[in-house]
Amino acid sequence: MRLRHIEVFGVVMQAGSISAAAHWLHVSQPAVTKALQQAEQQLGFRLFDRVKGKLHPTPEAAELYAEVEKLNSNVQAIRRLAANLRGGVAERVKVVATPALAVSVMPQALGRWRQRHPHTLCDLATQHTREIVEALLMREADVGFTMQPPEHPGIDCRVLARTEMVAIAPPGYWPAATLAEALPIAEFDGAPTIGFPEADQIGRLFADVCAQHGVTPAITTCVQTFQIARELVAAGGALALVDPFTASLTGRGAVVARPLQPAIALEICALTVRGKAVGDSVARMIEAFGDAVRAVVDTESI
Repeated sequence: MRLRHIEVFGVVMQAGSISAAAHWLHVSQPAVTKALQQAEQQLGFRLFDRVKGKLHPTPEAAELYAEVEKLNSNVQAIRRLAANLRGGVAERVKVVATPALAVSVMPQALGRWRQRHPHTLCDLATQHTREIVEALLMREADVGFTMQPPEHPGIDCRVLARTEMVAIAPPGYWPAATLAEALPIAEFDGAPTIGFPEADQIGRLFADVCAQHGVTPAITTCVQTFQIARELVAAGGALALVDPFTASLTGRGAVVARPLQPAIALEICALTVRGKAVGDSVARMIEAFGDAVRAVVDTESI
């Protein structure tokens, strides 16, 4: 099945008729019909049945279309990459960060960076780590910031600082005298807890530590971001494990935080495409972000 046949087949499936597909493809109706017939000859089975003048996909066509959709998605990604490469060096810096870092650290980092680049446009987006890697590889971002270092052969990961996760609870949950003390992981055993999916790196780390110490938290809700976990903790009696940046946010519902024992380490990283030269504005962004990280909470400098 040739690429042209795949294209015609996909458009007919979406358009629902030969005439609509021909209009969409800017070709004649006979041309669409011929392409479908050629595709059917190569495949050895029918793609459509005509019932009362209307096209109805065969079961084989429906199954084939699921794979065609995947191919179309890949083609679109190639087109986006080609367009970004064709554009050359942009007159802007495209930054993508995980939501927690975008809210808690990026404002200070941008303020520092702006002092040296007052006229450079910055595009800031928020994504999870997996999507950050994809955006970098597609040249849709120049630099990414995350707390979950990815292992990808096409990505360079520079650790800017190290810190640790903290446990949070509503005010009054723990006696005031204990707030400076590390919270034993055993305190999570049977306690209502806001959790994270174990497919997420933080979720896996927490699950592993709990398993090692025979601890079974009572997970009441699973969420995707630290900010949501913090909001839920502030609104009720559950515990959660979050990064110290999120825990220190002000202007929202109040929470109290304690270090965890044993500690769960976090590495704050800058991600760039391996082998791609980093311009001055991006290098300065990484520098400013590292300075801002260390200013927000106590971290181990790298």
